[in-house]
Amino acid sequence: MPEGIIVKALSGYYYVMPLLENGVPSVEGSAVQCRARGIFKKRGVSPLVGDRVSYMLTENGEGTVDEIRERETELIRPPVANVSLAVLLFSVKEPDMNLNLLDKFLVHIEQAGLDALIVLTKQDLVDPEKDTRDTVAEVKALYEQIGYEVISTSSRTGEGNELLKERLAGKISVFSGQSGVGKSSMLNALMPGLTLETSEISMRLGRGKHTTRHVELIPLDNGGFVADTPGFSQLDFLEIGVEELSTCFREFAQYADQCKFRGCTHTHEPQCRVLAAKEEGLISDSRYKHYEQFLTEMKDKKRRY
Repeated sequence: MPEGIIVKALSGYYYVMPLLENGVPSVEGSAVQCRARGIFKKRGVSPLVGDRVSYMLTENGEGTVDEIRERETELIRPPVANVSLAVLLFSVKEPDMNLNLLDKFLVHIEQAGLDALIVLTKQDLVDPEKDTRDTVAEVKALYEQIGYEVISTSSRTGEGNELLKERLAGKISVFSGQSGVGKSSMLNALMPGLTLETSEISMRLGRGKHTTRHVELIPLDNGGFVADTPGFSQLDFLEIGVEELSTCFREFAQYADQCKFRGCTHTHEPQCRVLAAKEEGLISDSRYKHYEQFLTEMKDKKRRY
């Protein structure tokens, strides 16, 4: 029975990209339009984009999804299975870098249990003669010190593209980040010839006025897939408990166990080791400030809902 990966789900149909014997997607072939067996509905299971499946071809050239392999991960928003990497694209200019939004994305990614890769785009627009508040070097140093990998890229010059493509090989990745950072340009640079397809996907994802929003995977020629979606589309913190927030700031972890009080919020409590670490310069002011803002935002939303 052939195996494949669901790259699109729409109107009750599942579009399955066949996998070659080595498990790499057959990017030159077209996806097989399939229906799911009724037994999945009885079990309360729905196939998801990203699922690895076994399917059976029918006489009319379509197919039937017969079996879903065990999932490694499952995201609710966007609904994608087996994602292992979240790629956060933030431009260094046009638009300017937004560290508050970057930290908000990182909170959701930590809570989802995914690896994160920070990609700083539009490197070619940087003027080394002018010093800005958040220089690329400072941002890169800050997040690398916390433990995140940061890659500087430019779709125009090609800087960093090969390294990024190498990181995407053999896994399903979700692209998220600021609007206008050049996600489509980046995808086209990684996979020349995707221009039309990426444009169509962007329209189908709801960036046009009369379109249905859905998730679709773009296959790369190295066994990787990219979900060009809004990603964690509503960063509203409703799915994260107030007590969980500090665990999503990974640099807090080594100090939080040393706080005097269990359930310490790291905001006002005496003998809080996280607060002490911030005062000692071991936790950045910007990250801690964003933690306080998110905590206030979460409490306000919990009260309203």
